[in-house]
Amino acid sequence: QVQVVESGGGLVQAGGSLRLSCTVSGPNLIFSFYNVDWYRQTPGNKRDLVTHTSRDGETTYEDSAKGRFTISRDIGAHTVYLQMDNLKPEDTAVYYCNAVRYDGRKYWGQGTQVTVSA
Repeated sequence: QVQVVESGGGLVQAGGSLRLSCTVSGPNLIFSFYNVDWYRQTPGNKRDLVTHTSRDGETTYEDSAKGRFTISRDIGAHTVYLQMDNLKPEDTAVYYCNAVRYDGRKYWGQGTQVTVSA
């Protein structure tokens, strides 16, 4: 069974930085078969896509993340990182990692809380 585990969330002041990690594991897993997305969700709202990295290395960012967030992939470690700089209070949310296999099967992590104080 594929497992997705996020880590790295926490409390930070506005203007600070955090690096989130998303590690994908499972028997005979081939990491390069997966696109990986980061979403975030605030209470009462739906999950919104923040950034995406495809199997071939292409990346996309939601407008508010451009220039502040960077997604990267460590293939050997089966891990995708989300470096978040110049954080703002409106970035406060639970951040979720979603690994999407080439056949469309999706695997979600449990989420990690990011809180940015003013």
